[in-house]
Amino acid sequence: MTTVLTATTAPTTRTARGPSGLLWSVLRLHRTALVLLVLVTTAATAVLVWMYAIGDEARRGMSACAEPVAVDGLPTCASVEAITADDTYRTFIALIAAVLSYAIFPVAAWAGGALIGRELESGTARLAWTQSVSPTRWLAAQLAVPALLLTAGTGAVALLNLWVRQDDPSLVGDWYYPDVFIATGPTVVAYPLAGLAVGALAGLLCRRALPAAGVGFAAALLLHNVLERTRDDLSPTVTRVEEGGLELPRSAWQMRWEGETRATFHPESHFWPLQYAETGILLAVAAAATLAAFAILRRRTP
Repeated sequence: MTTVLTATTAPTTRTARGPSGLLWSVLRLHRTALVLLVLVTTAATAVLVWMYAIGDEARRGMSACAEPVAVDGLPTCASVEAITADDTYRTFIALIAAVLSYAIFPVAAWAGGALIGRELESGTARLAWTQSVSPTRWLAAQLAVPALLLTAGTGAVALLNLWVRQDDPSLVGDWYYPDVFIATGPTVVAYPLAGLAVGALAGLLCRRALPAAGVGFAAALLLHNVLERTRDDLSPTVTRVEEGGLELPRSAWQMRWEGETRATFHPESHFWPLQYAETGILLAVAAAATLAAFAILRRRTP
């Protein structure tokens, strides 16, 4: 009689305990938002490449002209007026600037409603906490993944925007215009990050998707408006006094004009000091909101 011994091996299981598994689960759970971000970034890139292609023609549409016939190397005014590329260029460059400038609002509403509020309301977050994922790691992953994607997406579009834009303010707007200011400096990345943080804080405070989305949006709106109204105070202004009349450069951001001899303004060289100051405020807000979110989470979970 022969006895056959059969060796059995325990089935191997894979657990998503490592950071890669947790980060992948965040991407999969919020794939709709990821797809939307990719589509918006792709569309913005395509538009900016198109604007670069028509840039020379757009500048010709703003050139000096002669009437009724060409003279001294100047084209006729009729031929200049027939060019429509400048209107197209101006419209789409302004659209890209507006998208970058107001990205904080959908980000804050999404972070409060879908990213955090819905997860707490539906119990998905608590389920994750029972599967060897601590609340702190869960929140860190929830914030880290969109923060990286937002930084990469807005940063790439902003750099392409700077490459495409021309120096003529009649086509793209002066540097101190609100949308232009945000879309052409590091604030373009800092605003969405601040929106993400305040939205996440709203989600943890409200713990319900719809109220959290509303509170996140309102907080972002307040932050955006306060900074826009106080932007000129973030760096000392310049005061110029000239007897016999005063004329400021076109690029100057005029604050006050007293009589005909005294003006207070920001020269174009103040662009970077103002950018750094506003970016610092936004990152400080983002850091404070993030710390508050972790503190609230620790207080409400074992």
